[in-house]
Amino acid sequence: MEIAIIGGLSLAILEIIFEKVFFKHIHSISKLNFIIILILGPISLIGHDGVWFKLQPFFTGLFLSGFLIFNLNQGKSLMLTMMEDMEKKANVPEEIMTKIEYHLAYFLLFNGIFMGYLAIYESTSRWAFFKSIGFYIVFAVFLVLEIILIRREVKKIMLEQMQAQADMIQTHHGGQID
Repeated sequence: MEIAIIGGLSLAILEIIFEKVFFKHIHSISKLNFIIILILGPISLIGHDGVWFKLQPFFTGLFLSGFLIFNLNQGKSLMLTMMEDMEKKANVPEEIMTKIEYHLAYFLLFNGIFMGYLAIYESTSRWAFFKSIGFYIVFAVFLVLEIILIRREVKKIMLEQMQAQADMIQTHHGGQID
């Protein structure tokens, strides 16, 4: 258990250093993850019960999804802020980014709840699978579904823009299209 806690703290510290070096500041998500591990690790050691450490993805999912939804409801987008930090800008409309962020928040919430269930009721090996490679598999499925939804949304926006242009042309020509 001690090795897992040291490994978790080490990875969280590396994440913070990486962000400080490459982005010149540390994102709230990384700070949150570090604090959760810093709190749950000693609780696990004191109680001699690894379940507290295993609950880290549960708490991270709950806090992060709550943070994202709260900020979105306040008109702030963490994803747009993070995109501004990167050198390459993506040409994704803010409306679509907001929808993606809401979907991501709900994904993190459901994943956190699922990880909490695994931590309490399932074996450590099953929990470890979904904490590592299993998460990436589930996230890949989420991304595929998200891409399908984004394509549908972009198509809808483009059709609305084309209809608005056609209406404007028709109005400009007095109802006649040449």
